[in-house]
Amino acid sequence: MKKSDFILYTILAATLLMMVSCKSEFEKIRGSGDPELLYKKANEYYEAEQYQKAQTLYELVISSFRGRPEAEEIYYRYADTYYKLGQYILASYYFKNFSQTYTTSPLREEVDFLSAYSNYQLSPTFRLDQTYSLKAIEEFQLFVNTYPRSERVEECNNLIDQMRAKLERKTFETGKLYLDLQMYQSATHVFENLLKDYPDTKNGEEVRYMIIKSAYLLATNSIVDKKQERFEDVKAKTTRFLDRYPNSTYSKEISTIQSESLKVLNQLTNVGY
Repeated sequence: MKKSDFILYTILAATLLMMVSCKSEFEKIRGSGDPELLYKKANEYYEAEQYQKAQTLYELVISSFRGRPEAEEIYYRYADTYYKLGQYILASYYFKNFSQTYTTSPLREEVDFLSAYSNYQLSPTFRLDQTYSLKAIEEFQLFVNTYPRSERVEECNNLIDQMRAKLERKTFETGKLYLDLQMYQSATHVFENLLKDYPDTKNGEEVRYMIIKSAYLLATNSIVDKKQERFEDVKAKTTRFLDRYPNSTYSKEISTIQSESLKVLNQLTNVGY
């Protein structure tokens, strides 16, 4: 055997021996049944950022320390291991339990924030289901109401704005999808609801343009009995749009839609179909 190969094998063997030794030590601690030892070692693992091992040991001692002064710290750290490991659903669950159990704890403010932030971490791209975004908004708002003087209020408000922007984007894209699918009435309703739910949207001009486009296409493709009512609606919408946005990049197209709508209304009134 070459000398270099012998050195490599020696290093590998030593590494494997250390891994087995460490594992054996942890398994020995876990199986000891000694709450004090488990608690001590759990804290050591937690402070060393070995959160999976700390979590396992905290779980074993929680019931043994119930009612004792150490219980609050144990439960907080147990919940925090889930957060540190990126297991945000369980982190939020245990943080909430902590808050409900230790109502006078000085850690409660931090725990309530972390519960909300766990849901924020779970919030996906706008194209996916936004259940966790809604949960995050609800919990951040509750945090702001509960701790109005907290240093984290501004951060919470910024995070709420992020979540609302994501929800708004999802609504807008849903409206566009309905428009692409030629479901004009549904598209109109979605865009109108967007303006109701997000009255301060920065995209109000574009959304109103999309409403007019959807309403115009709906009117154009309607049966005769529906045309007059729907083209009257389009005419009113185009007038309001041009008054609100006289210099809009959409003005030319909106004016064309308005002219076409007036032409159809004149035909319906004076000529008929």
